Amino acid sequence: MILIPVLGDQLSHGLASLAGGPEGKVVVMMEVAAEATYVRHHQRKIAFLFSAMRHFADELRAAGWTVDYVRLDDPANTGTFTGEVVRAAARHGATRVRVVEPGEWRVAGLIEGWTIAAGVAVEVLPDDRFLCSINDFAEWAGARKRLVMEEFYREMRKRTGLLMQAGKPVGARWNFDADNRKVPPRGLNYPAPPAFAADDITREVLDLVGKRFGGHFGTLADFGFAVTRRDALAALYHFIAYALPRFGDYQDAIVEGQPFVYHAVLSPYLNSGLLTAREVVDAAAAAFDAGEAPLNAVEGFVRQIIGWREYVRGIYWWAGPDYKDSNALAATRDLPDFYWTGETDLRCLAQSVGEVRAHAYNHHIQRLMVLGNFAMLIGVEPAQVEEWYLVVYADAYEWVELPNVHGMSQFADGGLLGSKPYAGGGAYINRMSDHCGRCRYDVRQRTGPDACPFNALYWDFLARNRAKLGGNHRLLRMYDSWDRFSPERQAETRASAAAFLATLPGAARYWAVAE
Repeated sequence: MILIPVLGDQLSHGLASLAGGPEGKVVVMMEVAAEATYVRHHQRKIAFLFSAMRHFADELRAAGWTVDYVRLDDPANTGTFTGEVVRAAARHGATRVRVVEPGEWRVAGLIEGWTIAAGVAVEVLPDDRFLCSINDFAEWAGARKRLVMEEFYREMRKRTGLLMQAGKPVGARWNFDADNRKVPPRGLNYPAPPAFAADDITREVLDLVGKRFGGHFGTLADFGFAVTRRDALAALYHFIAYALPRFGDYQDAIVEGQPFVYHAVLSPYLNSGLLTAREVVDAAAAAFDAGEAPLNAVEGFVRQIIGWREYVRGIYWWAGPDYKDSNALAATRDLPDFYWTGETDLRCLAQSVGEVRAHAYNHHIQRLMVLGNFAMLIGVEPAQVEEWYLVVYADAYEWVELPNVHGMSQFADGGLLGSKPYAGGGAYINRMSDHCGRCRYDVRQRTGPDACPFNALYWDFLARNRAKLGGNHRLLRMYDSWDRFSPERQAETRASAAAFLATLPGAARYWAVAE
C-alpha cells in the first residue's frame, strides 16, 4: 500500500502524487500544531488552511480516495508531520510513501527523515504545478552572471506562448509596467473580491482556531475566504470580469478604505493549490483575446504570475537554505511594536497594519514601499522583518516570502535578487496614495518634528550605507543629489532622522513565541 501525504499547500486534484487513481493508496492529511505555531500565523491564515484542507479531503473521498484525516484536536495527534506520517504508515501497513516536494527547506528536511522514522521508502515527486521546475531554474541561473527577473520573464513568455505572436510579444513590448502607475481619480467603483459564507465545516474550524489560536495576530471577524476549488474559481472569474480591466492602470495605487483596489487577491488560493498558475494566466490571456481587458492589465498580471512568482520560487531553491542568513546592510534594529498594533501617527503604516490585521492581506505596494521600505530605512534586522511577513499574510510561505522580503524589500542579499534597494521617501507615498493629506506629518517638509519621517530617513539610509551602495549604478543620481546638499543641510537631515529614530517604540517580540 502506498501512503500519500498531502500537505496544506498541495490542495490540487492534479497533484503529481495523486496520478494513477486511488487503488492501493491512502491519502493522509494532517492538521499539526507545529505547522500552526513555528511562527504565530495570523488566525485567518490558519482557519483558511484548515477549512480548505477539510473540504479538499471530502472532495477526495467523493472521488473515490481513502483519506486518513488527522484533526488538530485528535488526542492521539503528535503535533508534527513526521509523527503523523509514522503513525499513518503503521496504521495502514504502508510499503512506500509518495509525496510531492514541499515548498520550504524546513519541510524538505523533515521529509528526508521519514525513511528512517517510518521504516519505508519515500518517493519525492517534482511539483509540476509550477511552470518552471527547480532544475530548470537552476540551469537558467547557472548560465548567467546576474539573475535578472525581466530576462527570466521573457524566457517564460516564450516557453508558455502567453501573449506571444509569431515568436514576438503581442503589442511589440515585453513589459507595460510604465503604463501601470496611474493615480486613480475620485469616484471610481472598486469591486471588492467576493466573500463566501461559512458552511458547517468552516464554522467548526473558526471555533477551533478562535479557542486554540485566539492570541495570535489578526481577527476572524467577517471571514470570507474561498475554501473550496469551486469558490476559488468563482473568485478568479470575478477578478477577470470586474477588476482585471482596470488592474493595470491602478495596480500601484493605495486608496484609503479600499484595501483591495483592483487586485485579484488570488494568491492564497494559488499558494495553497486551490488554483493553478496556468489556469489563472490562461483566463487573463483569454480576456485579452476577447477584448475584455486591455494589454497593459493582462501583461502586468501575467508578469506577476509567470515572471515574478516563478522567479522568486526559483531563487529560493537555487540560493539554498543559508540564503536567509545574509545581512548585507548590517541592519540590527528591532521591529517597532506598531507593526503589530498599528498604533503610530504615520498614517500609511497605521492603515497598512490595520488592513493586514483585518484581512491577512496587503497589496504589493503596501508590502514593498510602505511596510518593507520603512523597515529597511530604519535598519530593522532582516530576520525580524521576514518573520513578521510570514506571520501576517494568508499567502505567505517561506519560498515566496523569503526572496521577496530578504532580497527585494530589505536588500539583505546584497543584490542577488534585485538590482537596487527599493527605498523611497515621502514623495513616492504621496504620489501613489491618498494617505499623506490626512497624516499628522507634513510630506512637504524635509526635516523637523512635523516633517514626514520618510524624507529624512531616506537620505539617512543612503548616507549611512554609502560604503555598500555608493557604487550601485541605479543609485548614482541619488548620491549625486545628496552630494549637492550643503554640509549644513546634510547634518540637519541626518539629525532629523536620528531624532525620529529615538522616538520609535520598543519591539514586540511575541512573533517568536510558540503556543
